[in-house]
Order: sequence, then C-alpha cells, then structure tokens
Amino acid sequence: MPLKTIEGSMSVVEAARTRVKNVFSNGCRVYMAFSAGKDSLCMAHVVYDLILHGEIDPKLLTVLFIDEEAIYESMYQMALRWRKRFTSTGAEFRWYCLPVRQVSILHHLQNNEEWITFEPGKEEQWVRQPPPWAITRSPYLHYPGEMNYQTFCETITADGIQMIGLRADESVQRRQVLAVTKLTRGNLAGGNKIYPIYDWKTSDIWMYIKEYRLDFPESYIDLYRVGVPKFNLRLCNFFAAESIAGLRHIAETDAKLWEQIERREPNAYLTLLYWDSELFKRSTRKRRELEGAPTKDYKALLEEMLIKHPSKYFTNPSTQNVARNYRKFFINNSAFMQPGHFRRMHDALIAGDPKLRTLRALYTGVFGDYVYDAKESIPKGGDLHG
Repeated sequence: MPLKTIEGSMSVVEAARTRVKNVFSNGCRVYMAFSAGKDSLCMAHVVYDLILHGEIDPKLLTVLFIDEEAIYESMYQMALRWRKRFTSTGAEFRWYCLPVRQVSILHHLQNNEEWITFEPGKEEQWVRQPPPWAITRSPYLHYPGEMNYQTFCETITADGIQMIGLRADESVQRRQVLAVTKLTRGNLAGGNKIYPIYDWKTSDIWMYIKEYRLDFPESYIDLYRVGVPKFNLRLCNFFAAESIAGLRHIAETDAKLWEQIERREPNAYLTLLYWDSELFKRSTRKRRELEGAPTKDYKALLEEMLIKHPSKYFTNPSTQNVARNYRKFFINNSAFMQPGHFRRMHDALIAGDPKLRTLRALYTGVFGDYVYDAKESIPKGGDLHG
C-alpha cells in the first residue's frame, strides 16, 4: 500500500509538534530514539523546544542513545551536547554501550555479515572506549550479539511509546516500512512506535536546521565537500550499507580515525580498492569503464547461485536466509525482470543484503517498470488487444 501525498494547511513542523504533544498527552513513558544524525537532531529539537515552552512534561521522557562504537567523532560530540541539554530539563538520557549485533557488508567475503559493538574480549580493538556514565550491561542482553539495536530498543520500550525519526522521503525501503505500518495499523503508529517527522523531506530537514540555527555534525560538511549529494548524506555506523560511502573518504581526511577503523575492521581497505564494483552494488560510469562492455549473463549467474548450487555460495544461517528470499523472488518474477534487474539482484547477493533492503527495492523497481512498459504498449485510443 503506497503512502498518499496530501497537501494540507499545516506545515510539517506544526504537524510534528502536534504529534509529539499528542504522545505526551497520554501521560505514559515516552522513549525517544536519538542517533545524533540530522533527522534525530530535528526531532530532538522539536521535543526540546516544547519542553522549554512548558508544553510537554520532561519527566515522562527518556532519550535512548545506542552508541554504535564506530561512529564519527562529530556525532559523538553532538551526543554529548544533547545529553547535557536534555538532562538539564529533568529528562532521562540513557547512553548505551552494549555488545549488540550490527551489520557489516565488509564481512560478506567471510560469509558473515555481522559484527558486535563493544564486543567483550576485543577491548584493544574498539574504535573508542565507552564514556564513564555509559550503560554497559543490561538484564535483557544475556550474551554478546543476542540482539540488534532495533530489537533491544523494542524490548526496553515495551512499557511506553517509542518516538523514531524515520522519514518516508529518505529511501524506498523506509517509505515501504511506513506504508506497511499504515496498512496493518490503520495509522502511522506501529505497535508502540510513532514517527513524528515521517512526512519531512530532506529539504525540510536542512531548512529546519538553518532556521533554528542548529549545530550538526561537521562530518556532513566533509562528505558534502567530497561530492556526496545532500540526499545521500548519512552518518550511521561506518560499516552499514547505508553509510559505507563515507568510509572511503576518512583515510584522506582523518588519519587517526582511519587507523582505529582498520584495527577494528581489517577489511575496511576494500572500500578504497573496490568501491566502483559489484562488491558495493555500484552502478557508475567508472564501473562501466573498468568492466568494459557487459559480458556477464546475470540471469544465468542467479540460476547458478540460487537454484543449482546455493550451498556453494551461502554457507551460514544469515546468508542462507537471504538466499531463500531471493530465490523465491527470482522464481516468481524472473519472467517480468529486465537485464538491469538481474544485474542489481546479483550485485546485492555479492555485496550482501542482510536486511533485505535491496530486495524490497527490487519489488518496487520490477513491478514499476512492468506497469510502465505495459502502459507504453497500449496504442493511443485503443487497448492491448487493439
């Protein structure tokens, strides 16, 4: 079910303020996910401003910062500043440094797409040490890597409402998440989750930052300076598919941080050597120049990987689960797919797609192209049967 765009008389900022006030009007515990990225900064400021104006009760608020260890120093500093701001209002700010499971697409060559933040026994390899006030243990986490941070947040917020700065405009995958939430719940509050800024565009985010003169991580400027478009500026952990583009610039801009990253993730150098390749699902002019004319039969390669010899290519539960989902899609939809779809599907399996984000985007791409081609084939003033 797609999200419909409806113009209204209320601005997205006014709408977000109203949603936040409605959440707090319930009188129950409110948990706000905070990452120190641009989206969560805007959501945090909306909440903080309402507190300062006495419109919501800060004693109901708990801010959750899940420290992912491998983050930009400017994000770490931003989290420090906002911790001070929220605690000064009487709100609770929980800074977690826990051994939770994360995704690293750099591990795919080892057929293992996971790593554990602040993993016990690897303290000397950590990108940095937890601050003294950090929460380093939880009764909900019995062993390292038992949960990812999303599952952990769902567990610890079960007694209240969780506010998340997720936006439909940021990616096809996030738009689909919100569409499914709307379909299954009848509104945009999935379970105990609510998304106050779901309808903000990227331009709204930067305009809000400008108008309210918000400070933001300098790493955004660094990425923009080296050519990353505004709509692709993301600062999550270095090794995730969504943010790994920034990793290749660190070696030339921050030698100390790059040394820490290489100690933590020996495969980091791959971004420097093979960025414009199928290893990172790239589809660029440089890749085309490097590879020359297309010679691979991607449909045949997918049949080899998914149908004939899957055990040869997928050797652990995580990659086998991904392969099962891709195999089902391939069997059911290959008749509608175009060469570019097969290539994108193959690249995703090579690079890794543990969260199935590329697969969800493929659903949209394949059927969107199919519907478009069907419409184009209808003669004007006639129908498919002429």
